[in-house]
Amino acid sequence: MRVVVERATMHDVDDVKRLLAVNRLPLDGLIDHMHTAFVARQDGRVVGSAALEVYADGALLRSVAVASPSRGEGLGHVLTEVAIRYAADHSLPALYLLTTTAERFFAKLGFERIGREDVPASVQASIEFTSACPASAIVMRKLMTR
Repeated sequence: MRVVVERATMHDVDDVKRLLAVNRLPLDGLIDHMHTAFVARQDGRVVGSAALEVYADGALLRSVAVASPSRGEGLGHVLTEVAIRYAADHSLPALYLLTTTAERFFAKLGFERIGREDVPASVQASIEFTSACPASAIVMRKLMTR
């Protein structure tokens, strides 16, 4: 069974929302960023997602999720790498994320733990920072090389 990773469309919203809900990830603001979202499809079904919220000073990586039957196959890694490549191709200076459970996963992909105060104001104004994620969430950053 072949998996294809591609840009998400508005037709994917309900499938991505279901995936995020099952994985207990925030849905707030997702629709506003579907144009910078990616999905993994297997047999036409969405089995993974990743999205970027692009701001003036960087981007927020969000909604990285994989359906439980497809876990352990490297899809989360592939989806995150696609988002990183998008950020690099669009000359974004850094990627930021919030996590409560996946610090080790993202560290393997080059993200480092930082303080909230080290996140640019434009990214801190996102719904993920202001209300969707708990204040206890770990903040991580990946600086993009030019």
